[in-house]
Amino acid sequence: MPTTFRRRVGVATASVWQRSLHDETGAELIEMALSIGILLTFIFGIMEVCLAAYTYHFISEAAREATRYAIVRGASFTTDCASPTYATCIAQGGDITTYVQNLNLPAIDPAKMTVSSTWLASDGVTACGTTDSCKAPGNQVNVTITYNFPLVVPFVPLSTWTMTSTSQMVISQ
Repeated sequence: MPTTFRRRVGVATASVWQRSLHDETGAELIEMALSIGILLTFIFGIMEVCLAAYTYHFISEAAREATRYAIVRGASFTTDCASPTYATCIAQGGDITTYVQNLNLPAIDPAKMTVSSTWLASDGVTACGTTDSCKAPGNQVNVTITYNFPLVVPFVPLSTWTMTSTSQMVISQ
């Protein structure tokens, strides 16, 4: 009788192990964890791309605003130079950079922004220089803004997208 009892216990233990190996209890938790990880990465990725589009919109708007700032402060600019709102009478490269950085664009870090200004002859192609004579009405000014957008998405290596926007207009004053 004792040997029969041992055989039944051994058979019962083996069948429990076989059932537990084929049982899917807890599989839902693992599947849910993997699915949620992929879903959240996808959702945060979409949010980052939308934020990048939003940032590019404001960078391009800043380039247009900086160009407008420069075209009305050409060689014939006559506003009082003592006014606290104007750094100098005629726009210089540093004035344009300061103007752009002080626009206080939402969610844009001015430290990650580079502003470059180029004055062109009336043909819009030939570089003129930075002298005040180059800033005569009829000539053109070209402002380029470069912004380094940090792309942060879970489970994706950190990277930076470089966004560039250029605006060119004819100097009016």
